[in-house]
Amino acid sequence: MSDGEDRIVIFRPLSIFYFIFIIFLTFSLLPFIVITWHILSYSLGVSPLIVLFIFLASLFGSHINIRIGEIESKGPILAFREVYFFGIKWILPEVRYSRKTMITLNVGGALIPILFSLYLLFYAIPIHEVNPLVAYLKILVAFIIVTVIIHSVAKPIRGLGIATPTLIPPLVTAIVSAFLYSIYVKTNPFIIAYIAGTLGTLVGADLLNLDKIPDLGSPIVSIGGAGTFDGIYITGIMAVLLLWLII
Repeated sequence: MSDGEDRIVIFRPLSIFYFIFIIFLTFSLLPFIVITWHILSYSLGVSPLIVLFIFLASLFGSHINIRIGEIESKGPILAFREVYFFGIKWILPEVRYSRKTMITLNVGGALIPILFSLYLLFYAIPIHEVNPLVAYLKILVAFIIVTVIIHSVAKPIRGLGIATPTLIPPLVTAIVSAFLYSIYVKTNPFIIAYIAGTLGTLVGADLLNLDKIPDLGSPIVSIGGAGTFDGIYITGIMAVLLLWLII
């Protein structure tokens, strides 16, 4: 990555060992992945090819962050430097007196789930729902509830960013969706869960905590996280799978 101000994409390269591990893990969990793939496709009413594309794009897109801006930090920046000595990796903390925290959007963890949510909102719902207006109202209610709850449990961690407990977002989303879907006119609870979980986690955990970023002392804050199975991405999928156990 260049230090130039015009660079807007940050790519975290895969090491050969990490790539082999991901391939091994994928084949080891292949039966579960295939079952999940078909559940998501059937539940959301979309083509299996679209679900497969979303999964693969999220997997590899999780290593790409798009720079969207900077925020003035109120204190020194905490960072970690990797040093290799005789093949052993050491993580050394260091303090940088830069006053800038870079805000980025993770492609796999945020951008793709957001785009898929918009696809469900403006394409799937008008086609598959008997009463789209009722479906939109239920999604709005679920989104508000999830946003408020996730915002209440999200915690700023100095030097890192905003973190949420792993199971709370999908569990809350699944319960709320299971309660709402049969009211008045039955609507697809899985679409409610995916959209409310994805967008509710995005707003509740990340966007509503932007005012806390100057106090974190982190050089980079990634909306959607820098890992593969981060909050926004995993919430939508896990909420759909949990619904199968509830309803």
